[in-house]
Amino acid sequence: MTDFADMLQGYRRFRNTGWTQQRERWDELSEGQSPKVMVIACSDSRVDPAQIFDTSPGEIFVVRNVAALVPPFETNPGHHGVSAALEFAVQVLKVGEIVVMGHGKCGGCKAALSQDLKDAPPGEGGFIHNWIELLDGARDVVVERFGEQRDRDVERAMEQEGVKVSLANLRSFPCVRAKEKSGELKLVGSFFAIADGQLHVLDEQTGAFSPA
Repeated sequence: MTDFADMLQGYRRFRNTGWTQQRERWDELSEGQSPKVMVIACSDSRVDPAQIFDTSPGEIFVVRNVAALVPPFETNPGHHGVSAALEFAVQVLKVGEIVVMGHGKCGGCKAALSQDLKDAPPGEGGFIHNWIELLDGARDVVVERFGEQRDRDVERAMEQEGVKVSLANLRSFPCVRAKEKSGELKLVGSFFAIADGQLHVLDEQTGAFSPA
């Protein structure tokens, strides 16, 4: 696909195959949704959760943004898009699991590590920098470990630390903290390596990611 015209051709194929073949499922979904899992992923075009997890329509509730970030719980004025989606998933849909999925070759994590956009004005990189400042703590961890080294191992470490930041920020939300404590909600950290198509899952006890 290269443009919207190509996408319309894909839509027509979907209408003739996917939608028609799953008509009963779409009839059910027209009455409402009841996904059991929320996935927080990156906006990167290469890491579509529905494709990676091979899910059917209505099975996962997805939020995608730069670097798969969850901001901490805040009550200051502003437009809290991720927080609103999280609140809806946890309190209204009552999902049982939240999966944070980072990924390889993440541009947001790379920018957070390099600080290349630090002085950019809004509209020219400033919005990105303000958002990925959420990763400043993760950057400190990575720099302390690797110093000035900036190879692929360092980038991957940054990407995986970013997943841990989002998990920690999820737990700053009272509704998440309470439901996790009661056993109603489970948090999962994961990392998708684009190069080999391998999904890794975080062991929060050890801090290590292992192939699923």
